[in-house]
Amino acid sequence: MGVSVKLLNPVVAALLLIVPIFAGSAAIGQSGAPAKAEASTLDTLFSELQSGEDGQWQRAERQIRAEWSKSGSAAMDLLLERGRDALAAGDLDGALDHLTALTDHAPDFAEGWNALATARFQADSYGPAIEDIRRVLALEPRHFGALAGLGRILEELGETGGALAAFRAAHAIHPHQPDIKAALDRLERKQPGRDI
Repeated sequence: MGVSVKLLNPVVAALLLIVPIFAGSAAIGQSGAPAKAEASTLDTLFSELQSGEDGQWQRAERQIRAEWSKSGSAAMDLLLERGRDALAAGDLDGALDHLTALTDHAPDFAEGWNALATARFQADSYGPAIEDIRRVLALEPRHFGALAGLGRILEELGETGGALAAFRAAHAIHPHQPDIKAALDRLERKQPGRDI
């Protein structure tokens, strides 16, 4: 484990440098230049995500995830669905096959990379998962799920400071998500000099 942490440190350091830059910038769509309607819809939904009003953020989160899952191609959407289904069924090999094919054929589809990162994380392939997350954030800087996934990987690797930075970036985008809040609370308690 010590060797893989050392090998990942340069990747982690570089990724953590770009997270604050991307987290505050406007989203780059799946093709690199989103249609104005898509960008406007996502901008509105991200504004609603910040709201704490009566479940408004839950609805906004569902709609954001639905928008992210649209590749613009029925065939690519099917590969995403099959990859997710295989992952849910515990078929990591099948998930990796479908999601690798998806990212090969649709390299500008952020959600394809995010799903592949999830499959690689579950297969304990942390280095490739981090690289996939880097691609997600380059395409969709506001991807709170990818940021939270990065935090989870870094926490698993014992990189508490990096994990905390990733979860803080995710929280800045999605301040009401309970899992992100719980991770922040847990990691902040581990910080040196903090009273428990």
